[in-house]
Amino acid sequence: MSLKLLPRFTVGLALVAAPAAAQQHVRTIHEGAGADPRISVSQPESTSQASGGYVRSIEPSLGPLGDPLGIRPVLKARGIEYSLTYIADVLGNPTGGIRQGAIVEDRLNLRLNLDLDRLAGWEGATIHANAYFIHGTGLSRYYVGDLLTTSVIEALPSSRLYVLWFDQSLMDGQLGLRIGQQAADTEFFVSQTATLFVNSTFGWPAITGLDLPSGGPAYPLSAPAIRAKYAPGNGFSLQVGLYDGDPAGANRPGQDPEAQRLNRTGTNFRTNDPALIVAEATYAYNIEPEAKGLPGDITLGGWQHFGRFDSLRFDITGVPLADPNASGIGRPLRGNAGLYAIYDQTLYRESGKDDEGLGFFVRAAYSPTRSSLVDAYVDTGLAYKGLFEGRDDDTVGVSLAHARISDDARRADRDTIVYTGVPMPRRRAETVLEATYQAVVVPGFTVQPDIQYVFHPGAGVAGPDGRRLRNAAVLGVRATVQY
Repeated sequence: MSLKLLPRFTVGLALVAAPAAAQQHVRTIHEGAGADPRISVSQPESTSQASGGYVRSIEPSLGPLGDPLGIRPVLKARGIEYSLTYIADVLGNPTGGIRQGAIVEDRLNLRLNLDLDRLAGWEGATIHANAYFIHGTGLSRYYVGDLLTTSVIEALPSSRLYVLWFDQSLMDGQLGLRIGQQAADTEFFVSQTATLFVNSTFGWPAITGLDLPSGGPAYPLSAPAIRAKYAPGNGFSLQVGLYDGDPAGANRPGQDPEAQRLNRTGTNFRTNDPALIVAEATYAYNIEPEAKGLPGDITLGGWQHFGRFDSLRFDITGVPLADPNASGIGRPLRGNAGLYAIYDQTLYRESGKDDEGLGFFVRAAYSPTRSSLVDAYVDTGLAYKGLFEGRDDDTVGVSLAHARISDDARRADRDTIVYTGVPMPRRRAETVLEATYQAVVVPGFTVQPDIQYVFHPGAGVAGPDGRRLRNAAVLGVRATVQY
């Protein structure tokens, strides 16, 4: 079941009279991650990234137990669709980080989609809800200490609402308007090829997750928002979202700085914070069924937060925060902004196949504002679906991400050394290398061994012994069931 967020830009061909041999060579464009035209032949069977959506269900493999009451087709005919996704991680770091250890974490995701056209005759209208039930211990939080969180499902244990929105399609599907509780990571800054990877930075990247209040409107938090998406055709689309700028209120003085504890259930529905605007334009090419070239897309985007931020280096009087005479209150700075670009390209497509081959992605972002902890970010990777004979649905990939600490943050570290007289490491950057293989046991059920190597966890921050945290190796496996 694919959730209909906007018109799907799906191009179909009538093949009633075509022989089977001819049908094998016809390419149909389906919806990809981020609800855009699918351009990646290596988008995986399952993903934990918020933008990935729902692919195939394990229901047919369960036989009579898949839908014992036979209610799913009845509900679907009436415009009611639901799905469940369960993800479990077993991860450990045998070397490096804060300390060595292993964890088990899991997440149950419940989605509900209401087609108001079928339910009430309201053409082009949809209601969508998504809730998470999160359990376990985070490897990054308690063991590795890295900024590029090891698993995208890592969060504090909770039962929380993620999104709840109403969407209206207009102008024959070219314009979509959405209002309600929304998350930017489901639609913005998305690479379809990158949805394979386990590390969280390949979804909502670290530059936005670390620079924006409460991590921005992204897993596990979201915020009230209005989003408009315009897709006039020919592969072009433009979307802009206006969000409440702080999903939890973690940047307010005197409160618990842990955003997930401030918004424990996802129902704070904050509307009085300074706004965050995210906008992007995408051009997808070679997406027509008759196109001879390989599909790909190019995206340019950016964000602007209109709130106030504390200086990373100076107090309200202009004295370095590391100075014993400083007030301890950071000098207020206005706003946070950044630009980003994405290139997602199919490099090779196996003959006669729509969804097998080699995909490549690269994303880069820059945030020049002085309120940014991370001022430059880049990630890249390759993924191949169907590499091995007889394993057409399996996907293998390797990726790399790098986040650079801003000049002001590094200078603040230097100030601390100068004023305390205690030698200590200065933060510079963090890099993660990931290799993964997703094996499809049956449609809707995948097992995914994963290896990551984190260079300079915490961007080179000091550990308990006063030295830089050692580079960390992370080993683990993920299991995903979609129903």
